[in-house]
Amino acid sequence: MSLEVSIHKKLDGFSLDVSFTAEPGVTALLGASGSGKSMTLRCIAGVEKPDAGKIVLDGRVLYDSERKIDLPPQQRKVGYLFQRYALFPNMTVLQNIEAGLSLEHEKSVRMQKRESLIKRFHLEGLEHRYPRELSGGQMQRVALCRMLAGEPEAILLDEPFAALDSFLRWQLEREVKNTLAEFSGVSLLVSHDRGEVYRMSERVCVLGGGKSEQVTSTRELFEHPRTVQSALISGCKNVVPTEMAGDCDVFVPDWNAHLSCEPAGERRITHVGVRAHNIALCERDAENALLCRVEDVAEDVFSCVLTLRPEGAVATLRAEMAKEAAKPFPVGSEAYFSIPPAAVMLLSESEQAGS
Repeated sequence: MSLEVSIHKKLDGFSLDVSFTAEPGVTALLGASGSGKSMTLRCIAGVEKPDAGKIVLDGRVLYDSERKIDLPPQQRKVGYLFQRYALFPNMTVLQNIEAGLSLEHEKSVRMQKRESLIKRFHLEGLEHRYPRELSGGQMQRVALCRMLAGEPEAILLDEPFAALDSFLRWQLEREVKNTLAEFSGVSLLVSHDRGEVYRMSERVCVLGGGKSEQVTSTRELFEHPRTVQSALISGCKNVVPTEMAGDCDVFVPDWNAHLSCEPAGERRITHVGVRAHNIALCERDAENALLCRVEDVAEDVFSCVLTLRPEGAVATLRAEMAKEAAKPFPVGSEAYFSIPPAAVMLLSESEQAGS
């Protein structure tokens, strides 16, 4: 089973031009607000219509502009968990779940499925309550029940934890993760939270400005991003232009630095990225050692963020370290800091440039 998406849709300010294939398991669509993530889900669900393209689920065509195929949402076998759950406010828990069973005409089967879902999601005793009488966690479980009642072949989750406080979010994230682990079909998770994506998904597709990049493993994206956009969206704070000076050597004009790195292969490299936690104090003769002036020290909850300016540089570096390790570096002090060659991420402007 797979979900193949290749669609185009003109929107205010930009065009959505997305192409990817999602396999069984959880694939995340990761991007900043306004990148087209939610619109992509709405097109897959049939709530919105693309201008052109094709959507195929397990060999079944849901949408094909050339063949004039556009199945209505209720025929797509796609479960959609909206950002704020979209429970019917004038219906009880039981009635909301039954709404997901509307295509099941056999009353006994419908009742059996309903009772099974209520037990599975621990909703016993809440059947006759209305959404306004439920907690955030209870509302989410009802929404999951309603979504799974129709036995979907694909599940779409649109920022499912965005409206929750951090403690409740952590609890419900575990519940949803367990639910998805039991689901044999394709799951798409939309999020702009990279931690959420890292914990919940096996694969990820980065979206930016309506354009999609290739699907890659989640671990690969965070450990070895290939493009500037992927590095930035995965949380890299130091991304600057660079020039290849050899097979395993780059010159970074903004930092006035030559850095050893891993081989670039055939890729056309335009930038380097360095994660803040990979910059560490070192001896003068260490590999990739940079003499830096400390321009700012910002205390975070569990760490300190140092703004460093390498000697002769026009741009600064951001380094993050434990509070105790940062104590000897007041603003104005100088010290040598190094970047391990394996931590120098070689980036292309786009995937086309990297091929």
